Amino acid sequence: MALTEEIKQQIQQAYRDVLEGKGVRARYGQRLMIAEIAKYMGEITENDGQRTSPPAACVVEAGTGTGKTLAYLIAAIPVARALGKTLVISTATVALQDQIVLKDLPDLKKHSKMSFSWTLAKGRGRYLCMSRLESRLHDEGNGDSDTMPLFLLDSPGTEEPGTRAFFEEMLASYGSRKWDGDRDHWPEQIPDEVWRQVTTDHRQCTNRHCSYFDSCAFFDARKDLDEVDIVVANHDLVLADLALGGGAILPEPENALFIFDEGHHLPDKALNHFAASVPLNSTRQWLKQLSQALTKMQPYLAPGTQGTKTVDRISSASRDVDLVLTRVYDEATHNTGWDFNEERGSAQWRYPEGELPETLAELAAESRIATANLTRHLGALADELQGAFDERKQHEIDRDTAEAWYPVIGGFHSRAEDQLRLWTAWTEQVGNPPPARWSVRQRWDHAEDITFFSSPVLADNLLYSRLWSRAYGAVLTSATLTALGRFDRLQARAGLPEASRLLVVPSSFRYAEKATVEVPAMACMPTDDGFAEELIKRLPDVWAGETATLVLFTSRRQMHQVRDALAPDYPDLIITQDDMSRGEVLRQHRDRIDEGRASVLFGVASFAEGIDLPGKYLHHVVITRLPFSVPDDPIEAGLAEWISQRGGNPFMEITVPDASIKLVQAVGRLLRTEEDTGRVTILDRRIVARRYGQLLLDSLPPFRRIIER
Repeated sequence: MALTEEIKQQIQQAYRDVLEGKGVRARYGQRLMIAEIAKYMGEITENDGQRTSPPAACVVEAGTGTGKTLAYLIAAIPVARALGKTLVISTATVALQDQIVLKDLPDLKKHSKMSFSWTLAKGRGRYLCMSRLESRLHDEGNGDSDTMPLFLLDSPGTEEPGTRAFFEEMLASYGSRKWDGDRDHWPEQIPDEVWRQVTTDHRQCTNRHCSYFDSCAFFDARKDLDEVDIVVANHDLVLADLALGGGAILPEPENALFIFDEGHHLPDKALNHFAASVPLNSTRQWLKQLSQALTKMQPYLAPGTQGTKTVDRISSASRDVDLVLTRVYDEATHNTGWDFNEERGSAQWRYPEGELPETLAELAAESRIATANLTRHLGALADELQGAFDERKQHEIDRDTAEAWYPVIGGFHSRAEDQLRLWTAWTEQVGNPPPARWSVRQRWDHAEDITFFSSPVLADNLLYSRLWSRAYGAVLTSATLTALGRFDRLQARAGLPEASRLLVVPSSFRYAEKATVEVPAMACMPTDDGFAEELIKRLPDVWAGETATLVLFTSRRQMHQVRDALAPDYPDLIITQDDMSRGEVLRQHRDRIDEGRASVLFGVASFAEGIDLPGKYLHHVVITRLPFSVPDDPIEAGLAEWISQRGGNPFMEITVPDASIKLVQAVGRLLRTEEDTGRVTILDRRIVARRYGQLLLDSLPPFRRIIER
């Protein structure tokens, strides 16, 4: 579709209207971004609604202050509507998702003359399942029930939230419509172990056959999905949908224009999504729970029926899995070179080049066969139970039994499928690059376990085959898409099509006038034993005279060590991100500043990217150490090994570019608006003492530099 004059006029008029309505001036970078996205989408060629041009993405790096969200919304909405495609906006964080839904889209609709509709899409696991809540209350009232196995994997708390009174409050709030069943909208944070008891997944959900279907929070939230112009989702949900073939939850990729905001997270999210793991002892415990569930279910099935025969097959298959896992555990325990970290109570072992020892490889193959057999029979029983919901046919299983037991068996089937993914990944032929395969042994007071893991080391093929080659169009945007000024690292990690358009939008910030980057003289390098002691000695001088400081660490242990040493001399000054919830930490920091007091925030990686403290709330960012990846990460180690074997330099190809991105994100906390001022202090002298340091320094915004020699 060529970008018609009519659509160009719509975009330009919408932009003028918004600028006038909000009383703000046009930004050069924002205008550039609008034009680039509109042009990219307008150049997609199609035949009968299907894209015919080669797959390509539009990649736009735009720093803080560009107004990225407004730019891509104004550019994409008119084009998507003209094409008859759904605009899917995907973010990495709930905070940005909520901002788009609650602020940016209503704002745009209010100030522009554009007409469009939108909805928020979240995974099923973010919503209350009334059936499970009702069962939980029933179980607590009776001490036991037909569906008790459903909760065998849960560990109910003895304090709020998690008590019967808490679940009753939840039921009352949902029943009175004070709460919409969305976990993120409950007034307090609900612990994972409590939430798991009242939510469900697609394997346990009976959909239209559930007696609560008409009042289901999940389906109520989904009913607009096919009707709206814009769906706001997150990367995890998009990847989950693609793993199911696309179109299962969200619109089919062929009928969607995707915008991935915070797009630098997409490759890592994809790796997480396609990784697999199996905890051996926990799985054997789970098999006992399955056995208990089958014993309880037996009386509800007539002797000699297909259901009874399937239960017998599951019991037999379960024993086979248990037997082989016993042998696997014994082999892994005695024939792995474990090197325990006593502080963490764990040891890790990576299999170089993804190659398993011969005996372990044979046992993995046996585990795959046994687990596949168990998964098949559990799936057959789930199908038989689901069939009982069809009242047009005669069934051996009555509907009440099916309604009580389908979620239980569905849950077991889902767990078995997860385990099968690991054994399948461990027995597949090693590709190029080879997958990362590793195991972790953990010890607790009265137990221990060994968990096996597998993960691709690059998400390029996964993203290309499932997303880029299928999506009608896709835009990636973020403040940090380049590494060391180039898109190479992103292209390699994300598998971006060759025809993709790449653009860096210039910032409107006057960096040299507004901020400095300072590298003071230090007696120690971060690799020296005395570095933590020097931080303890130097930090008070570094933040002296400042009212709002953020000190970023790469290690929680070092952050706590420095805090514990300094806190007695500086009471009511330092807050670490671990002291309370993230929102409360930031609120207390702001309150101190508002009261005219000084405040120093200590944080690690998540505070280096995700926090927004404009104006007086942050004047000084201190980087204690360059953010190089942890050397024992098995995925990074596997990729580095592969690059080395091909004659490359993994430190310069992976470690330094990735550190560059993290460093840019960290210093990006400082200037959030065009009026902000401040300074960045880097206490890691490697940035001036090592050859790669100059590359990292040059990748930062053009702050005025003050470097002590």
